[in-house]
Amino acid sequence: MDFKKFALPVLGLPRWAKILIVASVDVSLCILTVWLAFYLRLGMFIELSGNELAVAMTSILIALPIFFVSGLYRAIFRHSGWPALLSVARAILIYGFLYASIFTAIGVQGVPRTIGIIQPILLLLFVGASRALARVWLGDQYESILKYSNRAKVLVYGAGTMGRELVGSLNNSPEMQVVGFLDDDDRLCGHVLNGQPIYKSSDLNNLVTTLNVSIVLLAMSKLSRKRRNSVLTDIRSARVAVRTLPSMTDLVSGKVSISDLRELDIDDLLGRETVMPNHILLAKCIRNKVVMVTGAGGSIGSELCRQIMTVGPRKILMVDQSEYALYSIHQDLIEKFPGKRESLIPLLSSVKDEERILEIMSTWRPDTLYHAAAYKHVPMVEHNMSEGIKNNVFGTLITARASAQSGVSDFVLISTDKAVRPTNVMGASKRLSEMVLQAIAATNVTTNFSMVRFGNVLDSSGSVVPKFRQQIRGGGPITVTHPEITRYFMTISEASQLVIQSGAMAKGGDVYVLDMGRPVKILDLAHRMIELSGLTAKNDLAPNGDIMIEIIGLRPGEKLYEELLIGGNPIETSHPRIKKAQESYMPWEQLDGELKTLEIALNVNDVGVVRSLMVKLVPDYKPNSAIVDWVYAEGKS
Repeated sequence: MDFKKFALPVLGLPRWAKILIVASVDVSLCILTVWLAFYLRLGMFIELSGNELAVAMTSILIALPIFFVSGLYRAIFRHSGWPALLSVARAILIYGFLYASIFTAIGVQGVPRTIGIIQPILLLLFVGASRALARVWLGDQYESILKYSNRAKVLVYGAGTMGRELVGSLNNSPEMQVVGFLDDDDRLCGHVLNGQPIYKSSDLNNLVTTLNVSIVLLAMSKLSRKRRNSVLTDIRSARVAVRTLPSMTDLVSGKVSISDLRELDIDDLLGRETVMPNHILLAKCIRNKVVMVTGAGGSIGSELCRQIMTVGPRKILMVDQSEYALYSIHQDLIEKFPGKRESLIPLLSSVKDEERILEIMSTWRPDTLYHAAAYKHVPMVEHNMSEGIKNNVFGTLITARASAQSGVSDFVLISTDKAVRPTNVMGASKRLSEMVLQAIAATNVTTNFSMVRFGNVLDSSGSVVPKFRQQIRGGGPITVTHPEITRYFMTISEASQLVIQSGAMAKGGDVYVLDMGRPVKILDLAHRMIELSGLTAKNDLAPNGDIMIEIIGLRPGEKLYEELLIGGNPIETSHPRIKKAQESYMPWEQLDGELKTLEIALNVNDVGVVRSLMVKLVPDYKPNSAIVDWVYAEGKS
């Protein structure tokens, strides 16, 4: 008989009923142990009547109150362990003392004195055994219920090697229950693989309902981005969550495990293939060289550091004004490159500190510098205008001058598409930073100054993707500034690799723009993220949806769309994703005087004059909002 099937009804009983059952078991054990004690003493089974029955009743009357007082009926028996058994032993010790006092020390006519010794020993063994059995019977069953009752039912998309490996790894998963495969190959459909049926991918919508599927796991390593997008579109229509695997290489090497199944990356929806990097260009300015990265703790800076370390620099100087950010990237690189600890130099400094920057450069004489230090959050810079310009423009100027003075061979500025016809202070400051480098490059023959301009980086700090992800986890709403707003997106690793390759092609004063693909409408991105989380958008047409999308209006300085080129006719380069812009600039003799005037206005925080000067210096800068600098606004109130 399978006693485990009775565990579920028992576990479902109210607390008082469970206590009554246990007390009844203890009563039965009292009677049983008295009967066995007489058998062990007399060598024969007797009928419990008269004195013998009185001995059993005495056992019950002494044991139950002691057990109640000792807390044996307050214990959760499915969790019984050594502490519970010790409690049983203490209770039976007290019981045995009283019981033996009556039937051994004092004695009762017709009852052997040894009964007072034998019966408590038997009761200890039987009560302890009952608690242990309860732990095995109910506890294990309960754990099994907890383990499997709430498991999400999943389908594995792909019946290839990755799919089989994944199903094998998930067979004992406490979180997921595989209910079958999905595959596009009609020849496989209807067959069974690793104990799981293989279904047509076109049947997904029906399977979600019939099998109660909540997650689809992607196990397809060789699909093109176009085909992958088509698959994702089909899954989105089924309204299930999507998870994807790490690479099989990482799985096999042990770097990650099945527990690292992750949310689908939004870069899977960008609709274009990643171009493999040119390793000659990657190595040109890095291998066996001293490389310096400013803003090394930021999203772009930290990824640049990772990419640089894979190429093999002699040393990497990581400069950042944030102690925590610098510590984080330093520890990350130590873990990823344990044999290169001596090559990693974390240096605290602001790029506005000219003496400190010169000190660093004169000490290590870097060959290549990637300037990623910048304030980039549009509303934040708009509200702190002077500090944004000081950091972005004059931080760049200070670093560029120090580089020329220290003999840096290649200087690469990380710029942004917001520098093109800017409507905000951040974009204008980055365009002015470009102009500074263009002007210096025209007068400098020792350092190759170049700029790389690109759009939004997926999952970088302050970007919409992590913000949307957090809002979805919180139940919404997702906040979108405008229904028509669009942005260019690129993966952070691809952007960093292209920055390095662009710098390697530079001749001096070059402005490079990266091919970002087609712009993405932010509202569409929000919908896709909701749907690929297995949820639905809530609106007037779908009042029962899960996540509301709220339009909150454009923020100060924010544009509906971004551009990568000021002028037209970009020049092709040897790399299919990198083009060279033809941008005008102000000669250094003229720009130098204007910058000095701007610096004076910044030092006294005269933001009205600062904005006027920025409009004058950056011809295409057209502010689309009033001045919202916090200090300026407070002074006017």
